[in-house]
Amino acid sequence: MSLPPSSHPTVPLNHTHIQFAHCYKGQSNWEEVLSRFPSGSGTLYDLEFLNDENGRRVAAFGYHAGYAGAAIAVMVWAWQLDPATKGKPFPSIDYCRSEADLVAKVKRSLEKGMKYTSSLPQVMVMGALGRCGSGALGLCKAIGLPDSSMVKWDLAETSQRPGPYEEIIESDIFVNCIYLSKPIPPFVNRETLSSSKRKLSVVCDVSCDTTNPHNPIPIYDICTTFEKPTVPVKVDQDPPLSVISIDHLPSLLPREASQDFSDALLPSLLKLHNRKQERVWQQAEDLFREKVAGLSAKWRQGQAFLGGAAVPTGRP
Repeated sequence: MSLPPSSHPTVPLNHTHIQFAHCYKGQSNWEEVLSRFPSGSGTLYDLEFLNDENGRRVAAFGYHAGYAGAAIAVMVWAWQLDPATKGKPFPSIDYCRSEADLVAKVKRSLEKGMKYTSSLPQVMVMGALGRCGSGALGLCKAIGLPDSSMVKWDLAETSQRPGPYEEIIESDIFVNCIYLSKPIPPFVNRETLSSSKRKLSVVCDVSCDTTNPHNPIPIYDICTTFEKPTVPVKVDQDPPLSVISIDHLPSLLPREASQDFSDALLPSLLKLHNRKQERVWQQAEDLFREKVAGLSAKWRQGQAFLGGAAVPTGRP
């Protein structure tokens, strides 16, 4: 069992693996990642797709991903306002020992940023009703932002009309917390960024579908890291615009995120020995078989690994 995928991308995998594989939604190199399991007669139970009877994930890092993402976004917003740092890359960040430490750090940044503006940042959260969105809003409340500074959108709002949405560029900070399950129109694109109405200066893509062909924020194409948290987006006028696209945001709060995830996953893990009869595990295995069946012939047969020699496509 592991959280990240195995670090040896050309080795067929046997045994049973419980991990985040990031290969079920058409991500970059998804066939290369997924084919390693049938090539070695292994089985994947992807943590992202362990769902309860209502289709909700049994365990997820979503809340703390949203919390951490919003925290970094507010700090970047304040950094851009300071004449001494405006236009310069945001510095590296390190994990925090607790939520309280992170909140104190963000409050200090917000206080410093407010020296250069008369208005609190307006933060728009897309996917506000989910775990991730709840975390983003939780951070905003923890640092003292009033409800009037938060724009909360979810399916009820996006279903009324397709994107792009002016409300995004008219906010100071946009935090994307949706779960992308199908192609949708972009929330924001380079055309909307050229609008004279743009106040937007920070985008935090917590969903981080960077390599997904249907990424609804097609204004950047790389993942960022804690070492280099932001990537600039070329715009024609002020304010400058930075994107945060860190795909391991919960690591900013390792204690709380780990405890929360462990508590949620434990009841299912205790049933793992009976996985052929337990719905959550059987459903995950069925999905694995379905995704393997969608591999192209080249990858199903393991040719990329074994020089063209056919191998079993999975356990009976």
